[in-house]
Amino acid sequence: MRITLALLVVGGVLTTAAFVMAFTVAAVPDFGTVTVAQEADTVRELKEVTEDGYVYGRPDWGQKIFYFHVPVAEASFLVLFFTAFYGVRFLMTKRRGFDVRARIATEVTLLFVTLTMITGVLWTRAAWGVWWEWEPRLTTYFILTLMVIGYFVLRNSIEDEERRATYAAAFGILAFINAPISFFVTRLLPSTHPVIERGGLQPPMLVAFILAQIGMLMIGYAVYRLRMREEQVNDDLEQLKLALEG
Repeated sequence: MRITLALLVVGGVLTTAAFVMAFTVAAVPDFGTVTVAQEADTVRELKEVTEDGYVYGRPDWGQKIFYFHVPVAEASFLVLFFTAFYGVRFLMTKRRGFDVRARIATEVTLLFVTLTMITGVLWTRAAWGVWWEWEPRLTTYFILTLMVIGYFVLRNSIEDEERRATYAAAFGILAFINAPISFFVTRLLPSTHPVIERGGLQPPMLVAFILAQIGMLMIGYAVYRLRMREEQVNDDLEQLKLALEG
């Protein structure tokens, strides 16, 4: 429990530090240009002077969502891998413990998927002026979100414990297949979704991004361990209840 709490605290500190860096030391990239009649007293780079006036880069403040959106999205892919991993282990062994681990991993995935969708919609509105666009990354991630939700719908629709675990394991594996598809689709198909290229981030931006990623993964793992601990306590109480009744 101490390790879990330590992970939660350190993850929170790292994530907070990343957000502070994002708004203090990380550069604000340009998103289009703005033309003014007179030369402005601004830190923005003067790109050119035209007949219409002075052309400056338009600051992309919506890009700050990137430091939260990308880490939670990548965390959702990673945690969903454990849904598939424990699903395979369950199908091989039929041990209930692996089904519990797969279910809790999917719960954590649902948390990160929800955060990804919320921050993604906010960024889409800020950057593209719309709440949603059916381009490859958003479409494949939307399908992944539906499959994660469907995982729990499936579980709740089956009463027999072993059948429920078996079907959920198979569905969890199927859901995970969409994760690499969603991750790489922007590199395989024409897409308007931004992609981080190697060397594309300046050092302060890269440091903030890495801190946010590490912090978010630590928080995710801590939540997973807390839920596992809760399950173990519930199992112990159930065993104690049965022993007292027997």
